[in-house]
Amino acid sequence: MQHQLRKEVQRRQIYIRRLAIAQSVIILPIVLLALMTSGRSGVVSSLLGVMVALIPHAIFVARAGILSQRLRASQSAKRLLGAEMSKFGLTMVLFIMVFITVPPSNPALFFSAYVAVVLTHWLAPWLMPKHRSID
Repeated sequence: MQHQLRKEVQRRQIYIRRLAIAQSVIILPIVLLALMTSGRSGVVSSLLGVMVALIPHAIFVARAGILSQRLRASQSAKRLLGAEMSKFGLTMVLFIMVFITVPPSNPALFFSAYVAVVLTHWLAPWLMPKHRSID
């Protein structure tokens, strides 16, 4: 039983790594495009969009316990709900903070970067290793 739990955690860790790589592959062209079209201010705008997307997701992963051992279904559901509410709240706060403190010079790049990172999660079915052995 313990061996199966360890394998499940390893499978989740592989998924998180693959998702991070996919997000990096998507972020790089956006930042380069921003640099070519709008210079440094465009890069800052796109990086702000990336951060507004990545920070709440990282908090979600940590709070949901995705990389930890399995919990009972009721505990898991409560953690997921709490993590999702935290993610949503933090996303709202980050949007407000960005637009009040450091308004993006190019909102199109800001939102393009944000949406690209968020939509990377649609790749999840292809990134997630199947329930095959990881040995």
